[in-house]
Amino acid sequence: MNALYFLVDSVLSLALYVALLRLLMQWSRADFRNPVAQAVVKITNPLIMPLRRILPPINKIDTASVVTVLIVAVADVLVMSALRGFGMPPPLLLLRGVALELATSVLWLYFYAIFLYALLNLLSQGAYSPLQPLLTSLCEPVLGPIRRIIPPIAGLDLSPLWAGLLIQALLILLRS
Repeated sequence: MNALYFLVDSVLSLALYVALLRLLMQWSRADFRNPVAQAVVKITNPLIMPLRRILPPINKIDTASVVTVLIVAVADVLVMSALRGFGMPPPLLLLRGVALELATSVLWLYFYAIFLYALLNLLSQGAYSPLQPLLTSLCEPVLGPIRRIIPPIAGLDLSPLWAGLLIQALLILLRS
């Protein structure tokens, strides 16, 4: 049973991360011609394209992507609740569980994106990686304000470290 729980949780979490990544790439205006972005688009298109026919965008917000993220998060909470033997949670608990799942998933997604961004900047100076422009467009809106408060010291940018610490503190607050 633990193996089934692990597999289902992993698949649903990966689906949520990919849907969130597409939404965050849209909000950060990432280059969708990037090979990594193209992979994310191809993976999420079966969920988003049918919804796009029904849901028009509101201003610059792609409602189909937002609804896809919400559907995957609700499915994650419902399926994991059923596997634990709790059945269908009451509406308020479901809403709380979905909000908590989304918040922790966004924070973990940014934590790993910032970690990879810092690692690639450190290791691949001058080399090209298709992941680098995507990570730059995702991470700069988070790291920019931190850089304004804590500028680089002797050419060493510590903003990814501070962002990681803040994200971990927020994750600890969400767990309690």
